[in-house]
Amino acid sequence: MSFSRPPPTADHVLLTFPTAHILLVTFNRPNQLNSLPRRTHIELSKVWTWYDSEPLLRCAVITGSGRTFCAGANLKEWHEKNQSGIPSHDADGDSWLVDGFGGMSNRRGKKPIIAAVNGHCFGGGLEMMLNSDCVIAGEDALFGLPEVSRGIGAIAGALPRLTRIVGRQRASEMALLGDTYSAKQLAHWGVINKILPNEHVLGEALLWAAKVVEQSPDAIILTRQALLGGWDGEDPTVSTHRINLGIFKAVDGGSNMKEGVLSFVEKRKGRWVDKPSRRSNKGFDRFKQFNASIFYILVHDAVVALSSSKRELKRPN
Repeated sequence: MSFSRPPPTADHVLLTFPTAHILLVTFNRPNQLNSLPRRTHIELSKVWTWYDSEPLLRCAVITGSGRTFCAGANLKEWHEKNQSGIPSHDADGDSWLVDGFGGMSNRRGKKPIIAAVNGHCFGGGLEMMLNSDCVIAGEDALFGLPEVSRGIGAIAGALPRLTRIVGRQRASEMALLGDTYSAKQLAHWGVINKILPNEHVLGEALLWAAKVVEQSPDAIILTRQALLGGWDGEDPTVSTHRINLGIFKAVDGGSNMKEGVLSFVEKRKGRWVDKPSRRSNKGFDRFKQFNASIFYILVHDAVVALSSSKRELKRPN
């Protein structure tokens, strides 16, 4: 594929493109169970920014080399920092907190990421998985948040997300006890979409990605933003206005919307264009501005409601 810009480089990570429009990111430290050094988080953040901005790419898949998906942070690196007296959150390391572990545990982004969890998934690996759009897991994979047993915490976004998915009590069980869980258990709790033999996980994830890239790329981005509104606990009415007055303007009347309707009339699959039209680019820019406007409106309405309540309380009987 011919990209508008070359992909960023990242140590301990393989970037490949198995089929058109799909990015495959493989964590590649098999002898260290794919534990990731701090620098790799920053490098992966740049990869995800590039992925979102590259018109030819529509869906990404993450997986691990060898028998493990990702065992979390490189604790030997933490130990070396402790021995040297360097704080774990040094000036360079703090930048990873913006997007989180692997550059994605706190990522919002525009385009979907499917996790192909081919083996054990602990700590930061689970934090990345919890913020993936879909999860295919191996039947022998084990999962857990062992941070409390190592004197640290799952502070890269996992705990609020886990609480929303499985509820406070189950999330507390996982995070406070540090126990290990099977793929079957997490699927029962709604964390995993599908379980397969380990050797079939990546192939299935790529099939799901292939289905995603068959759809309108504009519609995928729009739909994902609406889903994230629900993930954030957004009021449905606010979400409707945010999408319709923001990102929908990037799609409405654009090339891919016209093509989608035409393909329905002609009873064929859509032939989508990768690069948004000029109108679409303006629409996506307005989308960010509109989010800020919605936030202002929500705060304003909350203040007005609070003031009204105080006046009611002060009013004599």
